[in-house]
Amino acid sequence: MSADWTSAIARARAHAPFLATALDRLPALTELLAAGDGDAALALARAAGDGVTDTASALRRERQALSLALAIGDLAGAFPLLDVTGALSAFADRALDAAIVAGIRRRVPDYDPSDPKGFFALALGKHGAGELNYSSDIDPILLFDPLVLPRRERDEPGEAAQRVARAVVEILSRVDHEGYVFRVDLRLRPASEVSPLAIPVEGALSHYESSALTWERAAFIRARSCAGDVAAGEAFLAAIRPFVWRRSLDFGAIAEIGRLTAQIRASTRGSPEVGPGFDLKKGRGGIREIEFYAQTHQLIHGGRHPALRLRGTRETLDALAQGGLIDTEEALSLGQSYDRLRTIEHRLQMMQDQQTHSLPKTPEGIDAVARLDGLPDGQALLDELTAITQAVGDRYDSLIMANTPTGAVPVSVPDQSTLPEDLEALGFADPAGLAARIEGWLGGKVRALRSEAARTAFAAIGPDLLTALAAAPDRERAMARWEQLLGNLPSAINLFNLLQARPALIEMLARILGLAPPLADALARRADLLDPLIDASAFDLPGPVTEIVAELTRFEAGDDYERKLDAVRRKVGEMRFKLGVQLIEGANDPLAVGHAIARIAEAALVVLTDATVEEFRGAHGAVAESEMLVLGLGRMGGGVLTHASDLDLVYLFSGDFRRESDGRRPLGATHYYNRLSQRAISALSVATAQGALFEVDTRLRPSGEQGPPAASLESFETYQREQAWTWEHMALCRARPLYGSAAGREALAQVVRSVLTAPRDAAKLRADVLEMREKMARHKPPGGPLDVKLMRGGLVDLEFIVHFVQLRERGPGLDPDLGEAVRALAAAGLLPEALVGAHDALTRLLVAGRLLAPDAQMPGPAACLALVRACGYGDRDALETDIAQARRHVAAAWAQAFGEALEIDA
Repeated sequence: MSADWTSAIARARAHAPFLATALDRLPALTELLAAGDGDAALALARAAGDGVTDTASALRRERQALSLALAIGDLAGAFPLLDVTGALSAFADRALDAAIVAGIRRRVPDYDPSDPKGFFALALGKHGAGELNYSSDIDPILLFDPLVLPRRERDEPGEAAQRVARAVVEILSRVDHEGYVFRVDLRLRPASEVSPLAIPVEGALSHYESSALTWERAAFIRARSCAGDVAAGEAFLAAIRPFVWRRSLDFGAIAEIGRLTAQIRASTRGSPEVGPGFDLKKGRGGIREIEFYAQTHQLIHGGRHPALRLRGTRETLDALAQGGLIDTEEALSLGQSYDRLRTIEHRLQMMQDQQTHSLPKTPEGIDAVARLDGLPDGQALLDELTAITQAVGDRYDSLIMANTPTGAVPVSVPDQSTLPEDLEALGFADPAGLAARIEGWLGGKVRALRSEAARTAFAAIGPDLLTALAAAPDRERAMARWEQLLGNLPSAINLFNLLQARPALIEMLARILGLAPPLADALARRADLLDPLIDASAFDLPGPVTEIVAELTRFEAGDDYERKLDAVRRKVGEMRFKLGVQLIEGANDPLAVGHAIARIAEAALVVLTDATVEEFRGAHGAVAESEMLVLGLGRMGGGVLTHASDLDLVYLFSGDFRRESDGRRPLGATHYYNRLSQRAISALSVATAQGALFEVDTRLRPSGEQGPPAASLESFETYQREQAWTWEHMALCRARPLYGSAAGREALAQVVRSVLTAPRDAAKLRADVLEMREKMARHKPPGGPLDVKLMRGGLVDLEFIVHFVQLRERGPGLDPDLGEAVRALAAAGLLPEALVGAHDALTRLLVAGRLLAPDAQMPGPAACLALVRACGYGDRDALETDIAQARRHVAAAWAQAFGEALEIDA
């Protein structure tokens, strides 16, 4: 629809006294608006204060002209809502900055605003979001650094800062014949009832790190450094980022927002329903509830999803939909409702330039608002607002009510007088002893349950938790692991709130604790590993390595090397934990899970090695025409890992080993890459605050276990051609370049291919392979009945068969993925077709067993059933029958390949 400037001016004159007066006062601007030249009108408005020496007067003139230009452009349909609110917010930034400069110059006349320092303003609320109202207060927080604040030598920093703050408020708020600039509300500052107008940076940091409330977190979602020493303001916001964006899901925020909503609704003046006096901002289904809806999701999920850390309400709703946290239709409906409510709010404020959000109390007043907007009458406006607020209120109530408890919650759970009987009814052994332990938790023995808030939160989940633990596959073990988890937590409120908000997680938690020792141990170290399980994608497999790399490199701005290591460990831990839960729940084929774990490990290796190389180059520079390469062997090279797998890696470097790096602390190439590879290995394997990542095994390098960790590509090739043992060439059959440039990885792959396809003596190859397997069988017997790797007829025997044929045939089936190699060799008629199914069956049991039976012993009935189902069988007999058949196929293939029988147990 084209802009109608004539109608806009006519409606403004007829229904908005403030605009009518401004049209008469500013004839040059009015002429441009009447001509429909919006851009020229805005330019003239922004220049309205030019040449005026008094800062307050210059800002008041600009504000009046800008208010008129934006209002008429808005009414004409020429300026979209976000353009209007963005222009108002940008003016507020300029005004605050000018007021700060003027305030400092009252005591320091030679202050240079081109080099601002020591005093800054943070914009909060709609100002911070760039969505400022037409006639709005601004809610800045004024902060100062006493060490660099410009002041007279004899002035005490704190008092000097208060003078600046008072000047800012006076310049912007004082009303005269030209009007005012902005009403300034400083009540969002820390401890506003007792604190000075300007807060020292260190004092503010202390507040937000120790005693700030949930509503302050919500306020800082939209915080922005807007005026004065903007760089210092941005540094401050970066410092309090962990306060705003908590890594753990915080469903307690919903309860806090719910209580705040109830207070706002109860205290809001005017009609509780749409009608005369209804408050568009605070009323049910109004502007504030749409903002709270977006911010509540941000508080819960923003710590884990940086894409949600947005200031604008509309863009946040869109991001929530894109992330799958709300429906696309819901985001669109709420967004359109928000825009319309904000537009009507602006109409209210244009009439008298008042900071109001309430409809007029008379029918005539409502008619005037409607006609200013272009509607036929007040009833049309009320009907539209009724439909909007009813839909918004219902959606908002469903969010709050679905995630907060109703009714009173007891402090102890369950009733201590009947606790032993309740536990006995649930089937726990020694119910009296367990009851005493639970009483000990609540009596102060467990740190996470010492506060009243924690005990109250625990009370809400206690009965369901005990019931779920009693139903766990091994209830006594599950209870012991729950106790370990609880004892390791410094605070458990977030965990309790999460379990209360998502009750299905309680049963899943009990299954994890009862079935999978590795996952239970991981959870005892990090309870927030449960957080990702609430996402719709919890049972999706991760994408290709490139996608995982992109996910792992979403570092926070300003993260240093150590924080990057922590971030990767945290995300990888979550990914591996989700895959483990998928195995427990039978959600995906263990073969697919094994491939996924390997993709995650490869992505982690790429990201951490990149970070290590960057960090290392900062001190030592780079070696010209050279790079580090990483070769994966074993299961890592083959691309299928279990939850217990380590990474078999060989570190190499290309180029001339006689070169030297070009950094401030140069190193010879060999020394350079040995130190760099040690750092890279540590990045993957050394535990940080977020725990360990992977065990790295570099014993397959040419220099052996005691030699330096890195070798030149040239020396690696020479060693493999001239000195390597047969077993080393067998290992090379599963080699895969994992790190380096595309050209570097291809050069390494060519070296591997040339070694594996070189001529060799078939008789000697057979003798070497058989001798090595015999030694291995003596020194590494199977660890239990489920050790399908080492048992005869298991995966090691299958690997030996495959590698023997690959090396003997010098080409066919040379794929590092053992499963693909078996398929290729079977297709070529070099191995029996039955070996394909044998490989898959044994590998499924290996991947699932490492999690559900890590000691290779047959687990209890429930864990055994989970193992059976994870591997795709209906019962234990079917699994045992299929595995026995797989081993017989391996034995038959062994006899075919080597001409001798392989004895396997029954």
